Amino acid sequence: MKKVLITGAAGFLGSHLCDRFIKEGHFVIGMDNFITGDKKNLQHLKSNPNFEFIEHDVTQFVKIEGELDYILHFASPASPIDYLKIPIQTLKVGSLGTHNLLGLAKAKNARILIASTSEVYGDPLVHPQTEDYYGNVNTIGPRGVYDEAKRFQESITMAYHRFHGLETRIVRIFNTYGPRMRLNDGRVIPAFMGQALRGEDLTVFGDGSQTRSFCYVDDEVEGIYRLLLSDYNKPVNIGNPHEITIRYFAEEIIKLTGTKQKVIYKKLPIDDPMQRQPDISLAKKVLNWEPKIGREEGMKKTFEYFKSLSKKQLYKSEHKDFSNYINK
Repeated sequence: MKKVLITGAAGFLGSHLCDRFIKEGHFVIGMDNFITGDKKNLQHLKSNPNFEFIEHDVTQFVKIEGELDYILHFASPASPIDYLKIPIQTLKVGSLGTHNLLGLAKAKNARILIASTSEVYGDPLVHPQTEDYYGNVNTIGPRGVYDEAKRFQESITMAYHRFHGLETRIVRIFNTYGPRMRLNDGRVIPAFMGQALRGEDLTVFGDGSQTRSFCYVDDEVEGIYRLLLSDYNKPVNIGNPHEITIRYFAEEIIKLTGTKQKVIYKKLPIDDPMQRQPDISLAKKVLNWEPKIGREEGMKKTFEYFKSLSKKQLYKSEHKDFSNYINK
């Protein structure tokens, strides 16, 4: 049994990672300060003897008693609405938080996996995006707080690896979806499904020609798990390379939900990437990984989850008008 610390444990991806590592027979310490996480995501683990939870902000000194084998750093706002609303916290968790956890990993001689993002590529000039592409990021734009936090996170992680010999892993996560996503977080899948369930028209920004590639959460978790246990220490793209335009995706959601709403168009936000598609050749080579769950199957599972939410949850949103919504 390995002892694993997962930060951002109450978030969408973090909670699924807790489940996976417990399923693999490890003891998991979940850590979150609930700035964007939800306690309900961990409710089912409350009485599990192989799970412990610590409420803590990782931008403050992180202390864990005893030995520690693995650290997975997933604490960070991850949706545009969140990191536009709390930009300073976003920068701090990517910088101070990462520094604290790298220091903890060094002290415990633990292997650490850092959750980076496809957003390090910015609005890419190379398509699809490979790990050796340096990106096209507006450092002072509204999205820069997230993009640059993650780019710094990668830099300091590699510095710890080179200078201290720390065992590090970096995953660049592309658009991921599935149960436990927050309905009001502003990302395109919960936004479209929430609008459909509330009987609202679906909002597309720009002309809808921008593309995204959606990976179901089980596939994403499998890729992350394999990367942690691999011997590869440079960034690896984990995502689904099947690309789709936002306009066509909106039509898919209307068909899936059986609703009759129309698609409405609004002005494209600043620095919204026009293309997003991972090249996963490296993941196939070093991890023997590729996604297995198709979009049709994954969307059905995700829609069933959103349908199961209460009307109170469905209509409770501080972002009902999605005025700052970004297609992510």
